Parts: sequence; structure tokens; C-alpha cells
Amino acid sequence: MLQPKRVKHRKVQKGKGGFKGNSQRGHQLSNGMYGIKALEQDSITSRQIEAARVAATRYMKRQGSLWIKIFPDKPITRKPLEVRMGKGKGAPEYFVAVVKPGRIMFEIGGVPIEVAKEALRLAAQKLPVKTKFVVARDYSIEA
Repeated sequence: MLQPKRVKHRKVQKGKGGFKGNSQRGHQLSNGMYGIKALEQDSITSRQIEAARVAATRYMKRQGSLWIKIFPDKPITRKPLEVRMGKGKGAPEYFVAVVKPGRIMFEIGGVPIEVAKEALRLAAQKLPVKTKFVVARDYSIEA
């Protein structure tokens, strides 16, 4: 699972402002020719990212390259089951990546468009957000 090696603060507040508006960065393809873009906001767990990565790489059969453009750096805390209210905040349970609309989450390069489309479709099924398949501007399908 993806998680930070070190964090400045072990527990963070949930926050409401992190979900507002569209993605300000990471909204264009930078590495690969194809990618999937988030169309809605949500937090994606490290397990979901890993499941999507495995699904895409299995379909591509180790050809081409896959880039994960999101990283789970926000800790989510949980209190144990059947514990009364109060007595402080719970222990960190897992990490999530906050994704806003327009964010490129996965990129693929070095494979034909049909393979990339199907691999990213399988990856998108594992994610809790609606996604859109995107192609780089400098790429023409005829070539």
C-alpha cells in the first residue's frame, strides 16, 4: 500500500475546504499519452489505488508504462468498535488521496490506444469516482 514515510502531523482535521472547486494542478497529461481524469470529488484510499494499478498492469501484460499521479498523504483516523464518545481522537487507520474534478489519476504510455483504453477502463472500475479517458494533445490517432 502507498503511504508516506514520514508525516509532520500524525492526525489531521477532516476539513471541508479541501473538496471545493476543480483541480488547480495535475489536470494535464505529463508522462504518458493516455490517462483517466476524475469527473467528481472524493477521497481515494491507498487500497483502491493499488487495486486499480494491479488491474491495469495485468491487462497490459508488462508492456508499456503506467504512472500513478495521485498519492495518499492524508491520514484517516478511527476509534475502535464499541468505544464511548469522548476520550480524544482515534488512531490513524489508513491514508487517502483527496481528488478534485479534473485531476489526472493514472497515465499510460508505450501501448496502442485500444490496450490503453481497456486497461484504464479496468482501473477506473476499482475507483469510487466517475472518470473520463483522455488523450494527449500532441498525439493523433491516425499515427
